[in-house]
Amino acid sequence: MTEAMRRVIGETRARVPFDLPSARVCTGNCQGCSMKLLEFLGAELDAWESRLDGGETPGFEDLSGLIRTATRVYRVLERNGLVDGPGLP
Repeated sequence: MTEAMRRVIGETRARVPFDLPSARVCTGNCQGCSMKLLEFLGAELDAWESRLDGGETPGFEDLSGLIRTATRVYRVLERNGLVDGPGLP
C-alpha cells in the first residue's frame, strides 16, 4: 500500500500545477478558491510523504481519501481553467 500511495502522490504532483504564479491562479472568476485548494492539497501531499518516510503504512481508506481529495481539487482547477487533459487517478 505504501508504494501505491507514493505513486498517487507522484502522479498528483505531476498533473497539478502547484508552481503557477499567483496572478494566474487568482483571476477573480473562480468557482472555489484555487489558491487555497492548491495550498491544501500540497500540504496533504507533504504530510503523507513525511508519514511514509517515517515508516507509516497507509490503509486503503487513507489511499482512497487522498485520491478523492486530489480528484476534487483537480475538478475545481479544471472548472477555473487552470488544468486540462486527463484527470487524476
